[in-house]
Amino acid sequence: MTASFNIGPHALPNPLALAPMAGVTDLPFRMLCRELGAGYVVGEMLSSDPRLRGTRKSELRRNHEGEAKPIAVQIAGSEPAWMADAARYNVRHGAEIIDINMGCPAKKVCNKAAGSALLEDESLVQAILEATVDAVDVPVTLKIRTGPDPDRRNGVTIARIAEAAGVQALAVHGRTRADRFKGEAEYDTIREICAAVSIPVFANGDIESPQQAKEVLERTGADGLMFGRSAQGNPWIFREVWHFLTTGDLMAAPCLEEVHDVMMRHVQGLHRFYGEVQGMRVARKHFGWYLKDHPGGQALRDRLVRVERAAEQLRLLDDWFTLGQAA
Repeated sequence: MTASFNIGPHALPNPLALAPMAGVTDLPFRMLCRELGAGYVVGEMLSSDPRLRGTRKSELRRNHEGEAKPIAVQIAGSEPAWMADAARYNVRHGAEIIDINMGCPAKKVCNKAAGSALLEDESLVQAILEATVDAVDVPVTLKIRTGPDPDRRNGVTIARIAEAAGVQALAVHGRTRADRFKGEAEYDTIREICAAVSIPVFANGDIESPQQAKEVLERTGADGLMFGRSAQGNPWIFREVWHFLTTGDLMAAPCLEEVHDVMMRHVQGLHRFYGEVQGMRVARKHFGWYLKDHPGGQALRDRLVRVERAAEQLRLLDDWFTLGQAA
């Protein structure tokens, strides 16, 4: 497999991407995934509603300080004019790629007729994409699902609309809106989308191992892969997949010393980024993901989520590794 994957003028170092996930893919996690092999990362979803731009949440999600280029920002909404204005606003604040969210199945997003709910209305999809592409001079990309429900998989139609509107790359999750995250992802529709358009496509959904990554690429003909939940607690998946795709060999899992180092740096980064109280709270979800497969990990997590000081959170984590409890 070649490393060639371009989004407009931006040549990615490899075609493995971290999916935008609200509450997960903040700046500390994006930078960590880049360090461990991700060729492309997309920031957390930002609402196109101009009334929300000044909130602390929006300001944190727009923070790309020290992040490797290209800076990709995802926006969500259902009003073409608002989406166009949000794209211009984020480009003024450093975005080099604008990604449009038409893939999120969360009720709080779909209830506002945004995210994957937009797949129900192909004419509105076209209006949003055309308005956004026309509004900015940077590449616009699109993340979608395969359709509203299993009986209406209109992903190919949406992909063609996107290409005609000037969208420069697609990411396709192999489930419908109605599926949410239930069952297994299907890749036949992604294969049909890849065959129908000439712009690059990331395949997304249930890619949890290097072997599965290779199989999905072969089944779909996708140009790249996007990892979401499989990267939670496992940011090493990017380098492991890329090593397997380029050499045919499986890379050894990270040793305990490296897991220790990465977890400590990640948690310290969260404390710095959010401040002590919020940083501790955000770290809790990551503890569950990192520790779920470690003997004694659940007991440690239960202790970590109860402490009230950042220094104590770090001390407990450090002791668990250095005193041999993680072995």
